[in-house]
Amino acid sequence: MHEIGVRETVQFAGLTFNWETLVMTWISMGIVLLIAILATRNLKMVPTGTQNIVEALIVWLREQVATNLGPKGEFLCPLIVTLFLFLIVANWLGLVPTMASPTNDLNTTFGLALLIVLIVHVLGLYMKGMHYVKHFFQPFPIFVVINVIEEVAKPITLAFRLFGNILAGEILIIILLKLVPIWMPIPSVIWLAFSIFIGGVQAFIFTSLSMAYLANAVKDSEE
Repeated sequence: MHEIGVRETVQFAGLTFNWETLVMTWISMGIVLLIAILATRNLKMVPTGTQNIVEALIVWLREQVATNLGPKGEFLCPLIVTLFLFLIVANWLGLVPTMASPTNDLNTTFGLALLIVLIVHVLGLYMKGMHYVKHFFQPFPIFVVINVIEEVAKPITLAFRLFGNILAGEILIIILLKLVPIWMPIPSVIWLAFSIFIGGVQAFIFTSLSMAYLANAVKDSEE
């Protein structure tokens, strides 16, 4: 029996850890690291195989960074590439039998969202100083309340959007596998293909929104 939302937990130092989520997160990180090693092991002037795929992905993401963050945000490209690779691997991991996506756990998605928002504010203060703080009081000082609420809502909406979509996809796959006879795999295959597509889209949406938030910290107001 596969129980939705029930996770194996362990106790350590008085804290509770979701063991399955931790293992799947490390597996996702290991796969991303393996992709990086395979793509850079034998670099060629004319890329082939894994190097070709990864280079095409990096070029595409660099274009997204240049468009959203401008010249001052180019140093964030490694962060954006790593974030996207981790998310797409994590989202697809749950489609493998006996595996689960770490992104179907709100702890993972909320942790990633908090990390992005923390980087946004640290970079904003570092690159703009007090001018970054002043934008919370614009266009009028009373708007500070609305702006603070907006900042609090960012990680919440970012986390729940990814978590909800990935969890829903895995639930529907489990239901389909139980309802559809083994000799009628077509509906399950179609939904599996759709889930692969949704996993990629959700990784892109999370990454794009992260870039949009980071743009507030690194781009000048006139850009």
